[in-house]
Amino acid sequence: MKTLKCFEIGDFPMAEAAKDLSTEKVTLDNLDPEEVKARIMAKYPPKVARKRSKQFVINKVGEDGKTPVINANVRTVPGLMGQRGCCYAGCKGVVLGPTRDIINITHGPIGCGFYSWLTRRNQTDPESTPDGHNFMTYCFSTDMQDEEIIFGGEKKLKQAIQEAYDNFKPKAIAVFSTCPVGLIGDDVHSVCREMKEKLGINVFGFSCEGYKGVSQSAGHHIANNGIFKHVVGLDDTIKEGKYRINLLGEYNIGGDAFEIERIFDKCGITQVATYSGNSSIDAFANSHTADLNCIMCHRSINYVAEMMETKFGVPWIKVNFIGAHATAKSLRKIAQYFGEQELIDKVEEVIAEELPEVEAACAEVRPRTEGKRAMLFVGGSRAHHYQELFGELGMKTLSAGYEFGHRDDYEGRKVLPDIKVDADSRNIEELTIEKDPERFNPRISEERKAELEKAGFAFNDYDGMMPEMPDGAMVIDDLSQWETDQLIKIFKPDLFCAGIKEKYTVQKHGIPLKQLHSYDYGGPYAGFKGAINFYHEIDRMVNSRVWEYMKAPWDKNPELAATYACD
Repeated sequence: MKTLKCFEIGDFPMAEAAKDLSTEKVTLDNLDPEEVKARIMAKYPPKVARKRSKQFVINKVGEDGKTPVINANVRTVPGLMGQRGCCYAGCKGVVLGPTRDIINITHGPIGCGFYSWLTRRNQTDPESTPDGHNFMTYCFSTDMQDEEIIFGGEKKLKQAIQEAYDNFKPKAIAVFSTCPVGLIGDDVHSVCREMKEKLGINVFGFSCEGYKGVSQSAGHHIANNGIFKHVVGLDDTIKEGKYRINLLGEYNIGGDAFEIERIFDKCGITQVATYSGNSSIDAFANSHTADLNCIMCHRSINYVAEMMETKFGVPWIKVNFIGAHATAKSLRKIAQYFGEQELIDKVEEVIAEELPEVEAACAEVRPRTEGKRAMLFVGGSRAHHYQELFGELGMKTLSAGYEFGHRDDYEGRKVLPDIKVDADSRNIEELTIEKDPERFNPRISEERKAELEKAGFAFNDYDGMMPEMPDGAMVIDDLSQWETDQLIKIFKPDLFCAGIKEKYTVQKHGIPLKQLHSYDYGGPYAGFKGAINFYHEIDRMVNSRVWEYMKAPWDKNPELAATYACD
């Protein structure tokens, strides 16, 4: 690989750098990605360029599966407009938000109250629980004013918890601290303990002030810790079902969890809990009784899986239900874990029933999507998983990255021993978990585990995104708006995948953007039916003629310039 030079301002003018690249579509096959990287870095001051160059990596997978080291989970450079959210958004919005029967109270000024009203398209089925509670459509906030910021807001928080209980009689209330709460020192945990004793329901708090950590990833970790401390293990009832699993890191955006649950039901697999799409507090309380944890989004939920294994003996595996063939592979992996021929045969039967419709839809769409190029910059594992679906459509991923990923999300968990704990990570409480003396129950014997691993079965492992991406692909952590604009100008991709903040700036370039955080108004995209939906959605997007009209007429046909003959 070439070594990146750190350019001084003015060494490499961007106008000159882009002049030969702005008039035609460019692919990584006819352009050196290291040169593209150098041209983009040239705009930055030297110190910023040095930092960003470590987060902007050209992929190269060695024979041993090793990839270049990427700098991830580090602070965004001040002044760069990134895609990230805050710690509060990760805790309340991502992990706890989709739980229908917990009242989630945002403790802070009403500015953060917008996000306490669920803004992602998480779906839920309240009829699947006896009481039918669904508080996801409500917005609960203490609406702190100047008086509370000066004199403290604990009194108002108690009042809010009492009012929420009086009006809705929930099973549980969760409280989420925003930035001012941490700055003035309100003790939300003591308030929650007091109100829990008074009301007789589960009341617990999260110190998830937005400034903690470097992104919403810190909020995921805090949410995992809080759920494990206050909810998991409260109900030891063994749910009926022969093959009991939990699905972790699936948030039921656009109904994804409904499609996965449909497939599980068809296979005879019992789902104890989902963390946390279409979820309830009762399912969380009972989740430690499952026989296997299956992780979709590795970054947001791996903490609770590891704690559940340490305390209760529930092993975890990485799965992916984004993409028809990935879904089939994951189902076979679950069946292989349980090792019973009845389940293995049923899974094969379901796959055989579902795949023909998927393959027919793909065969119809693929001639129109073959060779199209996509860029994916999405949180969690989506930037990795959706490459599977694009591959089924014959599309190429030019570049991908996470907005809140860690090195292990990119390079795989094998790098965990090499990751140094920094000051931002030390802000997050690390729980000390020990085996439960009475309830620890290894779900699989060491002999059976060794037998599976010998056959290539992976426990507690994730290979990461980069080993599955081609050499030369650009892997970019915490993409900035400047870099987004330059990548689009240089490559003119057929599709850009990101979030709502990036949607309209990208579309102004005349490039369709598929929002993979909330799916715009589409979905589900998981499982077999979801793959069919995705094929047709992408076909419409990349082949729509509307994007041709994004360019102003005077850009297409510039005014003629002339001089008088007499001149």
